[in-house]
Amino acid sequence: IFFRPLVHGSMSGNPLTPDEEFLVEKAVPQLVNELVLQVLRTRPSNVLESCIKFLNSKRLASIGLGVPEIMLPKAGTDMTKWAVIACDQYTSEPEYWDKVVKIVGDAASTYNMILPEVFLETPKESAVIESVKAKMAEYMKTDILVKQKPGFVLLDRKTGVVPSRKGLMVALDLEHYSYEKGSTTLMRATEGTILSRLPPRVKVREAASVELPHIMVLIDDPDCSVIEPLFNQKLKKVYDFDLMCNGGHLTGYAVDEQYQIEQIAAAIARLADPEVYAKKYNIPVPDKDKILLYAMGDGNHSFATAKLHWEKTKEKAEDKQAIMDHPARYALVELVNIHDAGLEFEGIHRVVFNAPADHLFQSMKDWFASRGIALTTETCGSVQDAIKAAERSTPEAHKLAYATPAGPGVMTVTKPTKNLETATLQEFLDAYLADNKGSKIDYVHGVNATATLAGKKDNVGFFCPTIDKSSFFRTIIMDGAFPRKTFSMGESDEKRFYVEVRKIVP
Repeated sequence: IFFRPLVHGSMSGNPLTPDEEFLVEKAVPQLVNELVLQVLRTRPSNVLESCIKFLNSKRLASIGLGVPEIMLPKAGTDMTKWAVIACDQYTSEPEYWDKVVKIVGDAASTYNMILPEVFLETPKESAVIESVKAKMAEYMKTDILVKQKPGFVLLDRKTGVVPSRKGLMVALDLEHYSYEKGSTTLMRATEGTILSRLPPRVKVREAASVELPHIMVLIDDPDCSVIEPLFNQKLKKVYDFDLMCNGGHLTGYAVDEQYQIEQIAAAIARLADPEVYAKKYNIPVPDKDKILLYAMGDGNHSFATAKLHWEKTKEKAEDKQAIMDHPARYALVELVNIHDAGLEFEGIHRVVFNAPADHLFQSMKDWFASRGIALTTETCGSVQDAIKAAERSTPEAHKLAYATPAGPGVMTVTKPTKNLETATLQEFLDAYLADNKGSKIDYVHGVNATATLAGKKDNVGFFCPTIDKSSFFRTIIMDGAFPRKTFSMGESDEKRFYVEVRKIVP
């Protein structure tokens, strides 16, 4: 793999490039030394097979990819009751979760292993966390969960909006991730991380023996070389069922053969090739440690929670070398190609509670005026009319649709200081909430849900626009993360449902 092109180059009389000289002088000897040490430590019966596995593991490590040992419920489990939607959905609609409880009943279910965020900062939070811990232990001791062969799971999700959205369950190495502002790691947050939201989530993960992911991570693969070719192979189906509560249908396939894993790793590695990367984004060839390969889609705070838990786990460890093999180093995620036809981006809307509209909008006008910015509002006949009017937004005049108990409208901010409409709104809302402690905010998925909440007394809803998929990665590379809660991948009932389970303790 390493020497063939170098030997060919030297024999043809061509001088070695600086990269080739580095390989010959440093990288290859170091790799050979590591390979010899691995063989001496493990004393494998098949040295060649062991060497190939070692080299493959090095390639996986270089792209932050892990091969997880996934657990799935045993045959005969009612999968519709087993799978429930991501815990960060319907946070202002407890009636949705009441319905889930009725559907699940006494059946085995991932519902029993999650903390729906509707319970965060409520009297029920501690009791739910203890129940989750107990149920995880119960499921691990019984035969409910069955270990699969190490590998990935290929997904095909049908929703009420799209006939197919493809994904691949993989493990990502948290050593390659940072949620810090300005990060240039291989994996990056795509929106601002609200640090105050992490402690209760870390509390859940610290008490957990397993993880159930609702995290969706994006790759920029315009040639569809990583996930899509797998659908042309003959794969074993591991589940195929309808999801509850209008969630659609989900089918999963095992991807656990060595050649398949190598194929995926090679395709992802090509996305991280510096020259390919530079050409794609029309930028100078970057250093390898500056490449953005994985961008957070859904579950930004869950991935940040996994990272924080891993850092705490490392900090407590006495053996700093042995801890690097701890399963908490990785997080199970669904990998999705941003170019997948079934992946739709939606704006995440805002609902401000206990904020009379007259007071909020007068505060907004005063706040913008103090910064030399004009704000105007006009009423509209319907929410859809307001959203359509907001589509005429320009860089010089940001427009946003809103709704109050008195009806919908559109607001215009002239000469804004922010590039995105959502950022213009959020800057004011942060200031308003800091000055009005009795008010609170929720980030809501879906126009209908937002409009319903905004119609209740003293509530105001804001409908935020979506962002362009085609420029998504380049925007992150050039400008950094978006403002928090800027975008969502689909409506609420299109979100990930929990199915796969992975141990995060030895």
